[in-house]
Amino acid sequence: MSAVADRLGFWSNHAAWGNWENFEAYTRQLTFFLPVTISKLSAYVATFLEIAFGILLLVGFKTKIVANLTGVLLMIFALSMSVSLGIKSALDYSVWVGSAGAFLLACQSFFPFSVDHTLSASDK
Repeated sequence: MSAVADRLGFWSNHAAWGNWENFEAYTRQLTFFLPVTISKLSAYVATFLEIAFGILLLVGFKTKIVANLTGVLLMIFALSMSVSLGIKSALDYSVWVGSAGAFLLACQSFFPFSVDHTLSASDK
């Protein structure tokens, strides 16, 4: 969520991108193999998914599914960063660790502080 806030300009001077245009340029670097239009679209899709997955994980709704999807999304980011910028950039931003953490969360069987738990308790 902090990365989304950064690309939308909420972190001002203390930012990686600072604004949407810089984020689109960065996305273009990561997706150099895509046509410009699709690269631009991927910036919007990634931002939407980061917002949606972040909120769903915070409230704990469909946690296993969303954690797996988050792991895949972060793995795509990590692979793109590693190929286009080198492995160090993906390691610096801990994208591989974030992906592994999301997959680890998906392996859990019980989420006591979640909407999932509340809904399953009300079914009984």
